[in-house]
Amino acid sequence: MNLLFLGDIVGRPGRACLQDMLEKIKSNYQIQVVIANGENAAGGNGMTRKVYDEIRSYGVDIVTSGNHIWDKREVLDFIDGEPRLLRPVNYPQKTPGRGFGVFKTPGGPLGVINLAGNVFMPNLDCPFAAVEACLEEVSRKTRMILVDFHAETTSEKIAMGWFLDGRVSALVGTHTHVQTVDERILPGGTAYITDAGMTGALNGVIGVRKDIVLEKFCTKMPVRFEVETKEPYQLNGVVVRVDPATGSALSIERLYDLHPPQ
Repeated sequence: MNLLFLGDIVGRPGRACLQDMLEKIKSNYQIQVVIANGENAAGGNGMTRKVYDEIRSYGVDIVTSGNHIWDKREVLDFIDGEPRLLRPVNYPQKTPGRGFGVFKTPGGPLGVINLAGNVFMPNLDCPFAAVEACLEEVSRKTRMILVDFHAETTSEKIAMGWFLDGRVSALVGTHTHVQTVDERILPGGTAYITDAGMTGALNGVIGVRKDIVLEKFCTKMPVRFEVETKEPYQLNGVVVRVDPATGSALSIERLYDLHPPQ
């Protein structure tokens, strides 16, 4: 099974990358399922009904998220009815939405778990205990499991990789919007990368207009972040090839494409 995971989609530039590039990538890599982190897809933070439907129409099968999923209150109106829109599983039990699912795909059932870190992040339930609990249910239904670990620090992500090695097909980090160059297959057969990067404007600061970010750093004054919209845009992600019989990853390859091509 060939999986494509796309790093955090940031605003309209990120969605433009999907519209213009995703079908070609799916064809070139013979992708059977696409997962993308969408917590920054609507105006740079949060998710709306219109943006969710737009992302899905471009060929994204499952949308994960993180700490910004609630930034647009509108998401509360539809997240319970959208099993393919996930929020971190370690939110409290009564939080709207769901943190994992097992989905029918052309390559067989695929489990996807959305998880958030605790270091320098909102204080949620322990991610290690939370993923342990839902793995018990997911692993009864499929051997192929991908985890989106939305976390700040490299140490917490690497630790989670070792914690899940041999128990999931892939652990993909998100949240920092900067693609790391440490993709590999861990000894137990789990594909790992600390951060998949972001899908959005290249010449901002993690997707935000650089002049605004520089003002904040230089003056220490509050500012309102705005998405950088000038081209070029970047599409970041990973392609993971999984053995359906064992759930082990066979390969992991980083994607870093520019739009328009340079």
